Amino acid sequence: LNLHRSTSMTDSKDWIGLYAVVALSGCATGLVSSWKAPDAEPFRMRGEKVAAVVMANDHTIRLAGEEALARELSARGAAGVPMYTLLAGAHPDEAKARAAAERAGVVGVVVLRPVRIDKEISSRPTYAGPSPMYGGFWGGYYGYGWGSAWSAAEIRTDTIIIVETLVYSLHQNKLVWSGQSKTTNPANLNRLIENTAKQVGDELVRQGLLTK
Repeated sequence: LNLHRSTSMTDSKDWIGLYAVVALSGCATGLVSSWKAPDAEPFRMRGEKVAAVVMANDHTIRLAGEEALARELSARGAAGVPMYTLLAGAHPDEAKARAAAERAGVVGVVVLRPVRIDKEISSRPTYAGPSPMYGGFWGGYYGYGWGSAWSAAEIRTDTIIIVETLVYSLHQNKLVWSGQSKTTNPANLNRLIENTAKQVGDELVRQGLLTK
């Protein structure tokens, strides 16, 4: 039995809400979609800067996320720059943000934003197959069945978080790549961002937008 509950996330403040739903367990992250613009130009990695943007109202979340994303970009040939170092504030004025990016010589932007949380509830009752104990109810199945009754402990709840990533070329001022990643039971929010950043970085190398 599998039950799903989905929550859409339409505002950057929802990064904060993720603290309430991430599970203290293992984490698995993977891309579930990837799109590249046919005329996308690769970033020429000769000291050119790519800004890392994590859309979050909470400054602590934004700082840690942009630092992690910038590290992954730098590890793949870009000069990753956390956007908060250019202009503070979760919702900076667009004109000021653009001016700051141009002053810094930023040629591209990579954005992370959560879009959905899914709760998946599953149960798997055990069935060992026919047994001699099934022959009669009294003196047979009654004792056997209660001895291995269905337990609530067999019900499992998984938290699945979908994060979208957008890559913009500022030379072209256009979207050149987009993707969505799926993370199951992240250990914590920082780990979720780090794993997503790594997956995205690898994909951008594979797509030829970044080079190691």
